[in-house]
Amino acid sequence: MVGGTQQFVTDSRVRKALSRQSRSCKVCRLRKVKCDRVKPCHACCAHGYPSKCVYEHVPDEEARPLSQAEEIRNLRAEIRDLRGRIDNKHDGSGAQDLQRLDKLERFFESIRSAPSSLVDDLVRDIRTAHVGPRKDLVPVGPWEGREAYEFYDNSSRPSSTLPVRNRLLINSPVEDFNTLQGDDENDSDSERMSPSSGSESSGTISVMSMQGPAVDAFVERFVDAFSPKVDMKAGRAGALRAAAGIRMFSPLITDAFEAVSVAFFGRSVQNKQIEASGFRLYPRVLRELQDALVDPEKCKAESTLVTVILLLAFESVERTTQSGVLAHVRGAVRLIEHRGPENHMYGVEHLMFTELRPYWIGAAMAARQPSFLAREEWKTIPWSAGTSQKDILHHLLDLATLVPSLLAASDAFKEAQITSVMGKQEMAVKQSTLWNGIRNLTNRFYQWYEDWVVAYPDGPPQEAEQTGDQGFPIFQRRDLRTGATFTPTRFTYPNLLLAQTSCVYYAVRLVLSSIDTRPEDRVSPLEQYDLGCGICRSLEYYIVTAPGTMINRLAFPTRVAWEAFPDGGPERRFMVEVLQLVEKRHSLGLWGSSMPELSTKETSPLNTGSL
Repeated sequence: MVGGTQQFVTDSRVRKALSRQSRSCKVCRLRKVKCDRVKPCHACCAHGYPSKCVYEHVPDEEARPLSQAEEIRNLRAEIRDLRGRIDNKHDGSGAQDLQRLDKLERFFESIRSAPSSLVDDLVRDIRTAHVGPRKDLVPVGPWEGREAYEFYDNSSRPSSTLPVRNRLLINSPVEDFNTLQGDDENDSDSERMSPSSGSESSGTISVMSMQGPAVDAFVERFVDAFSPKVDMKAGRAGALRAAAGIRMFSPLITDAFEAVSVAFFGRSVQNKQIEASGFRLYPRVLRELQDALVDPEKCKAESTLVTVILLLAFESVERTTQSGVLAHVRGAVRLIEHRGPENHMYGVEHLMFTELRPYWIGAAMAARQPSFLAREEWKTIPWSAGTSQKDILHHLLDLATLVPSLLAASDAFKEAQITSVMGKQEMAVKQSTLWNGIRNLTNRFYQWYEDWVVAYPDGPPQEAEQTGDQGFPIFQRRDLRTGATFTPTRFTYPNLLLAQTSCVYYAVRLVLSSIDTRPEDRVSPLEQYDLGCGICRSLEYYIVTAPGTMINRLAFPTRVAWEAFPDGGPERRFMVEVLQLVEKRHSLGLWGSSMPELSTKETSPLNTGSL
């Protein structure tokens, strides 16, 4: 009897242990670390992979993980409600609301950055309606000291937060944001934002972060512009929107979103003060990113990848230097290669890799060097989990990955001709190999066009008259046989995805044809000219139709078309007008020039390192 009882107790303990383990997320179970059973859990957030925090289905309601995002959404909604009530009270009766708002904001800050044990306790308190702050000593914000919530006054508040009472001033238009406070406060705010500021906190650091509602509005506006909600036929555009959804779990992503969104808003409304506020954040975010890149663990975290992409977006808006875009493109490509294809199968990481794949391949063409993206594992593994399916664009990009190696081979062959380091027989073999590679790839492009564009389910591109509606420039081209100038039709498409894919096709064909010196069946100058005109005839449809800043997807094809035309011709004049139009309408500094950093010529900045 005693033996039976002992066996029952042992079995019960085993079942209990298994139950506790099964309630942890899969990543924590694999890493054998403690999981706080919040989704995403603190361990996954600290590890840099919040989107990989997944739980097995458990039928027991009590065993299901808490939703951190849900709690934060509820807190934000309550904070917005309290702010609205405070703004409507002008009789001094809002003292209790101010205290309540202050407590809620401390809860929100703790859920965002406090240790896992405290987060677990706070979320449990919220779910059981115990909304009062705990008296435990809690690391707040930058982790530079411990302060009790109970006596959390303005003097002890870190520089990244604004006293709640000052937020009552936010009744003025957003455009006048930087004029809301007195001169003294503005001076101190500028010092806090300065890159040389003594504080090295990893929390939110800008003047804008002091005004929560404004920053949220700026981020939403930035996300709507750079990651608009579109259907699959327009092309996937949810990467930055998904990244914005996890920014509260990463101080690095939070700071990067603030810098980019504030600068973009200031530029779009032509408010230099707001734009400068975002711009002053930039060096600080760069330092944080550099620290993450040298850390062997953080360098592979999704927060690091997201920040690199956000800074690339920042450069497309501000174009701080001529080499800024190149630096971030080069850094992003190296980071992606370092992370490996298996780290781009799920979540935000998968979206960042697949949606921006045309940029990475375009960068490889500009560098004119063989790309790791041409390896088979990079064409299969990121899609192997079924997170998304390859569409018409990605099937084209599978072929486009082969172009950089041919460009490198062509450059090496020309160099060998100049230096005479190879014998005649070896030179003949190299040239024959290069020509065969160009011939085979060109034929594969022809076949792809027949299979995917001509036979497109929604129909191939159509032609329509150019009318100049909505102030769009009229494209004119030349008849290369007679030299006469005339106005051709423009291309219209059933959707944006086919329009983007067609422009990428024209651009890749143009780049490949630039090294086509075959004595027979080479791509003729007339066909090259038609390919460049194909891009120009597609610009009106895409620019007029595409929401937000999706026009950035045509930056590389536009630069390739620019290089296909001679100076002083009607084609270049048209493109100058288009570049100026895009810069003005979409607040994109990158388009304010002819985008020389995207050049694919032998003397391109990425190839020569001249920038």
